Amino acid sequence: MDSVKMHKFYLNNRYIVLDVNTGAVHVVDKIVYEILDYYGEKDLDEIKKMFKGTYGEKAVEDVYNEIDELVKEGLLFSEDIDISNFKYNEDNVVKAMCLHVAHDCNLKCNYCFASQGNFKGERTLMSLEVGKRALEFLAKNSGSRRNLEVDFFGGEPLMNFQLVKDLVDYGRQLEKEYNKNFRFTITTNGILLDDEKIDYINENMENIVLSLDGRKEVNDNMRKTINGEGSYDIILPKFKKMVEKRGDKDYYIRGTFTSKNTDFSKDALDFYKNGFKKISIEPVVTPEEMDYALREEHLDGVLDEYEKFSREYLNIKKKDKDFYFFHFMIDLTQGPCIVKRAVGCGAGSEYLAVTPEGELYPCHQFVGEKEFVMGNVFDGIKNTNLRETFKKANVYNKEECRVCWARFYCSGGCHANSYNAHKNLNKAYKLGCDMEKKRIECAISILANLNDQED
Repeated sequence: MDSVKMHKFYLNNRYIVLDVNTGAVHVVDKIVYEILDYYGEKDLDEIKKMFKGTYGEKAVEDVYNEIDELVKEGLLFSEDIDISNFKYNEDNVVKAMCLHVAHDCNLKCNYCFASQGNFKGERTLMSLEVGKRALEFLAKNSGSRRNLEVDFFGGEPLMNFQLVKDLVDYGRQLEKEYNKNFRFTITTNGILLDDEKIDYINENMENIVLSLDGRKEVNDNMRKTINGEGSYDIILPKFKKMVEKRGDKDYYIRGTFTSKNTDFSKDALDFYKNGFKKISIEPVVTPEEMDYALREEHLDGVLDEYEKFSREYLNIKKKDKDFYFFHFMIDLTQGPCIVKRAVGCGAGSEYLAVTPEGELYPCHQFVGEKEFVMGNVFDGIKNTNLRETFKKANVYNKEECRVCWARFYCSGGCHANSYNAHKNLNKAYKLGCDMEKKRIECAISILANLNDQED
């Protein structure tokens, strides 16, 4: 099956052409956009006849020659580099860990993939011994990498906050011993935040993820306290204080949209109205039978909502450059090498999750699925076959990805989403793919507009 080489779309008043294999983006005039449909299929004389009544033969010839030049320069219709047999992470270097310091939670969110924090098991807290061994495992298995990422996760990690502080201290000791730099982050629902915790987190965490779903009615419908009450009025003031005191350090506030709030742009704008500048609102992933699940019937509305929000976002962004929506941020330089763009997040290889008992999983979304236990922090990786399976789950081994224009932006999508939808890491989650492609188009069109503004 041949892979697609070019993708074009019109959005936010821009005609955009993407060369799939190089990542080159061209903002073009309408004439170029239309002629591209026939370039390579018809010769110049045929194309001139088709468009002479619209643009004139001279204009058509000039555009045809411009396209020809881009093709010769390798910036359009470029050939795919077949690296399907590439060796990825041969030395099994681990660069990031998600430490589940608490398999317990003080909220009971309807859609929680972690079964209200216990991940289908007992409610437990990580011990200092397990936490230390996890950091040691990361330091010893990180090869020559100096910067290492550690996310304190749950459940709710503030329910085991003393351990968080102890592990930050221990990490600073290990840095000197192994010549490493631990970059700590924490994900929290905010219920237990107080001044002391806010100050500590702001001082010691490179990034924080603040969980809130948006508008009060949306959040309180899905994210309830143990007593069944809404959590919005408890959490919002604490998150505001956290961000006000954080200064210019990284954070983002993260929501989830379901079939109950497919108008999620209102939630994003509510965040902004409340002073949050760095936001993310993720689509829920849950079995289709749940009443709040996103299904095929919701897709058109969701895609329209992304386009609508891209227009609103662009208007704000032109006035406030510090406003960021995670899914509308894109690197058109293509950043990492093609191998990295083909394999994505590195779950199960470069990235691992650690349970309170010290079990190693490919990522936090697989925790509790016992067939995905890879080993433990005391004995290391034992299930090397599973690690190899994850290393091979890339865009060249996923049939749908091989022919998709977005493959080097989404890197094959989320492994957990693929598994949850199909019980197969190498089969794409179509609903997620369609949403991701629309987000990419929105992001590119926004950047095209902002670049024009700078010029």
